[in-house]
Amino acid sequence: MAKSGSDSETVIIKKYANRRLYNTESSSYITLDHLGGMIREKRDFQVIDAKSGDDITHNVLTQIIMEEESHGQNMLPVSFLRQLIGMYGNSMSAMVPQYLEASMEAFQRNQAKFRDAMEGAFGSGPFGEIARRNMEMFEAAAGAFQADAKGETASEPAEAGRDTEVEALKQQLAQLQDQIDKLNK
Repeated sequence: MAKSGSDSETVIIKKYANRRLYNTESSSYITLDHLGGMIREKRDFQVIDAKSGDDITHNVLTQIIMEEESHGQNMLPVSFLRQLIGMYGNSMSAMVPQYLEASMEAFQRNQAKFRDAMEGAFGSGPFGEIARRNMEMFEAAAGAFQADAKGETASEPAEAGRDTEVEALKQQLAQLQDQIDKLNK
């Protein structure tokens, strides 16, 4: 986890033998989900074993990944995990952490650039409203598909409504592409 501006901004989390996590900043017990939220909020923390004083942040972060993976959010493909495990003990294993960190930073930079480019292209002007509506429909459709992937069953009217939304989305995207093509000429 990237360090914040100074160590004083780092929240100390104590892990006790009973596996409970104690946030020294808020003086409260927390869960791994809370730590995941802190990560998403870009809060820096360090997890210390309450008895030994050892830094166990790495172990706890790995535990958070395992929890996320077990809840159906499989971001790490099996082939990647096999390759990663195969690197342990390899003569190049010392380079893997730096490579993975640099790759993730590059991915996040590219993601931010893409987001900015999309906002710049569709955020204002004649296509802004169309893009906003398309994104709303796309997110609604994606949310419906995610619900189905979790094993939830949708009712027939909901499926018909989704099909209608998807078809409308396809038509609007085609219209938007035509308008972009005309502008580029």
